[in-house]
Amino acid sequence: MEDTSSQEPAPSKAPLGSLGPREAPATFIILEEQEPPGCSRRELILEKARAACRCSPGALGRSLRRLLPMLEWLPRYEPRSQLLGDVVSGLLVGVVAIPQSISYSLLANQDPVYGIYTNFFCNIIYAATATSRHASVGSFGVLCLMVGQSVTRRLQLAGYGDSGTALGDNSSSPRNGTEPCDRSCYAITVALSLSFLVGLYQILLGVLQMGFVAVYLSEPLLGGFVTGSSLTIITSQMKYLLGLKIPRHEGVGSFILTWVDLFRHIHNTNICDLLTSLVALAIIVPVKELNERYKERLKAPFPIELLVVIAATLISHYFDFEQRYKAAVCGDIPTGFRKPTVPDISLLPSLALDALPIAVIGFAMTVSLAEIFGKKHGYAVSANQEMIAIGMCNLIPSFFYCFASSAALTKTLLKESTGSQTQVSGLVTSLVLLLVLLWISPLFYSLQTSILGVVTIVNLRGGLRRFRDTPRMWQLSKLDTAVWWATMLCSTLVTTEIGLLVGVCFALLCIIFRTQRPRATLLGKVGDREVYEDQAAYKQLSSISNIKIFRFECSLYYANKDYFKAVLYQKTGLNPVLLAASLGNRARPEPGSTRGCCACLRQGGSRAESPPGDACPPSTDMHTLILDCGAMQFIDTVGLSALKETHHDYKEVGVQVLLANCNPSIRQRLREGGWAGRAGGAGGQLAFHSIHDAVQFAERWHRGDSRDKQAALPEPEEQDLQVSL
Repeated sequence: MEDTSSQEPAPSKAPLGSLGPREAPATFIILEEQEPPGCSRRELILEKARAACRCSPGALGRSLRRLLPMLEWLPRYEPRSQLLGDVVSGLLVGVVAIPQSISYSLLANQDPVYGIYTNFFCNIIYAATATSRHASVGSFGVLCLMVGQSVTRRLQLAGYGDSGTALGDNSSSPRNGTEPCDRSCYAITVALSLSFLVGLYQILLGVLQMGFVAVYLSEPLLGGFVTGSSLTIITSQMKYLLGLKIPRHEGVGSFILTWVDLFRHIHNTNICDLLTSLVALAIIVPVKELNERYKERLKAPFPIELLVVIAATLISHYFDFEQRYKAAVCGDIPTGFRKPTVPDISLLPSLALDALPIAVIGFAMTVSLAEIFGKKHGYAVSANQEMIAIGMCNLIPSFFYCFASSAALTKTLLKESTGSQTQVSGLVTSLVLLLVLLWISPLFYSLQTSILGVVTIVNLRGGLRRFRDTPRMWQLSKLDTAVWWATMLCSTLVTTEIGLLVGVCFALLCIIFRTQRPRATLLGKVGDREVYEDQAAYKQLSSISNIKIFRFECSLYYANKDYFKAVLYQKTGLNPVLLAASLGNRARPEPGSTRGCCACLRQGGSRAESPPGDACPPSTDMHTLILDCGAMQFIDTVGLSALKETHHDYKEVGVQVLLANCNPSIRQRLREGGWAGRAGGAGGQLAFHSIHDAVQFAERWHRGDSRDKQAALPEPEEQDLQVSL
């Protein structure tokens, strides 16, 4: 697209900034476009594929360092300056991970030992494969909820009843007699098969360089999803706090059905579990609030959760709560490790759909936390490598009786605030969990499940606090607030998976709505400067006589082309289609002239003053329309047609249409689409690099100052871009 704003002849091909053969009011600058790449896209892909498959010792080393970033930073590790912070941070995270591992196992519908397995293995793998130095991975409440829902559905389909207690009670057996293992065995089989699929999805996304997928999960969407999931988790844990044995509901309406069952069986509340829960809440919540309030003064947060778990276990054991008051306890937690296993291939087809939202939420949380702390501490994080890392944390541990995991916000904040420097702290955390697995785990036999429910609920305070942020969010963006509420309500009242899907679809619809009806304004001039701003937003802007400058603050495409025309006609006060129809067969005015633009035929005008006969009084309201395209990122074929129609319709009533601030891709599209005719004619040179150039050109054109108005503009060589300064 040839761009200019003058009518003076120019040399056919002059150096940059040269003058024409005679003195002229404007100087043409010829911008030659870059040559296209020598090779095609297909050849480029093949060349990259050959480079990726080319094997050499150097390429092999680079590939290993890219796959295992630990090989890059571990040789440069400085024990004197980094080891102390990593050890302290790893110990503290390990102390917090012990009660969370056990409590989140109940949420995932698993025995407590499998939660410890999950946190042990994923910390080791993540330390070797991640680019983040501060993210802490392990069991995450939202993922455990989604895993537990999928496991419960498979247990019901396999004929296992819901015992309503901890999974340590394996008295429930399959009603159809087709499964060789008990309820706990089948539950972990489903969970590890699900983890295998989740890891496979995440690794494939990372290998295919699809880390950008995480950007479609906006912060309001994730916030609403986490809050909705938190409400669902709290609901699922209430039966443990009350000591009730009620079935676990799944599917649409499970939130409401669970509360109905809770109130229906409230008379069966176990007083021992209830009192224990209330005492634990009264102790843990204030201490955690003090930890957060004085975190700047404290070198490390007080490990109140672990202390409460230890104290509750001792009290339950010595006062024999299980036998005396029928309190539900964790039961036997075995020591050591089980022999590796393989996922059940027969379960993979039925779990394929369940694994997809878990994989998406898992890598979204991991990538976002990694990028937040990478930016804070000034190091680069690879989103694709983070997806591969968290995929490895799900794929490999699935052979060792682990369920799905991701980066966890609470432990990541603790890890970063206590001096962690590298992922060596993750190895220290795994060492703490190893001690629990080898020697300490049997001591938690008498730990009440109500205490685990309290630990789970207390760690969801962050998700519930987001309700306080909604008024501020409403002031900033009503659409973002709508996305938050829609995702939260659907995640709570329907299901977590449907809530995530609804949130993504609703967020995309909001984007479409924003682009379908964007802001459109008329511009005025700022004093004597070459600056033009929104007349509706700023005062003391001067309008330019007979010229309208219209800004459309969005790309022009098929969804908003009708709105573009409607708002253009409204803002300019002229509908050229109606005006052209009213003129009939009268002589058409030339572009830039004021003949034919009848005030009596303009929108909102009165026809009472129209003179008799064919004569129509001329109007000087507008002879030029300038379209500011600075906010347009692209124009599709429908948008280009709308522009061409606009140019044609306004030309029919004597108004010329000029474009300004077009980016190179739009100019290319205009040139390829034959905007306003080919170069060389008077209609072919109507795009400008600035609004001021277009205004000056329109004023000179209207005054008739051009020396050769019929030629209008010189014909540039093909693929050249002429710009008048």
